[in-house]
Amino acid sequence: MNDEGSASGKPPLETPATVLVIEDDPEIRELLSFATERENWSLVMAGSAEEGLEFLARGRVDCILLDATLPGIDGFRAIKKIRESENGRLAPIIMATARGEESDIVTALELGADDYAVKPYSPKVLVARVRAALRRAEEVRSGAGEKDAVLRLGDLSLDPERHEAFRGGQALDLSPTEFALLQHFLSNPDIVFTRDRLIAATKGPDYPATDRSVDVQVLGLRRKLAESGTMIETVRGIGYRLRSPS
Repeated sequence: MNDEGSASGKPPLETPATVLVIEDDPEIRELLSFATERENWSLVMAGSAEEGLEFLARGRVDCILLDATLPGIDGFRAIKKIRESENGRLAPIIMATARGEESDIVTALELGADDYAVKPYSPKVLVARVRAALRRAEEVRSGAGEKDAVLRLGDLSLDPERHEAFRGGQALDLSPTEFALLQHFLSNPDIVFTRDRLIAATKGPDYPATDRSVDVQVLGLRRKLAESGTMIETVRGIGYRLRSPS
């Protein structure tokens, strides 16, 4: 595993974001390294999920690019293990793989991936997705102090500063996107949002995502909220809203 961080010299004004690339094809790793050389990122390469998880056991990352077809532990099983690790549970995961069947995309999103790019993809578009994911994560961190009041509705509560969510006092295990969705809903109860507005609110403007990916993320959030998931209503032909309890 190679760490291809910024070149030596004067330290940057800001700590570079650490992007973990788990990809077994050396040519694709080289292509991604070239495509990201102008970004202020510390790029860490892993040729297998096992190598990536080993790195996560030692240090935090800010974003993960993950292939689905890997030797040993495949990308889908790796998502679950990443979400179970302390240093990877909140990091945005972008699947970048040749497996483009809708069932694969749905499975990845339900397991906790935040985005899905199908090969052959444009390196520039993939870099833009990583940049957007990093920007959204930074906005969540920087905005925590301004919006640190605990959000409550019914038996749901969410603490933006601590990045914790609860249902009836029980902690919820949410992916970063699910957490952002719940935070947005709790901040705006009874307001109907289109899928495009939900994407913009949770991922940032112009983020390349599909209506289907939003539906899958909302479905996953509903499941994790159990009975409280019925508070998230589908508004036919428009989008979704979080209904306040009567």
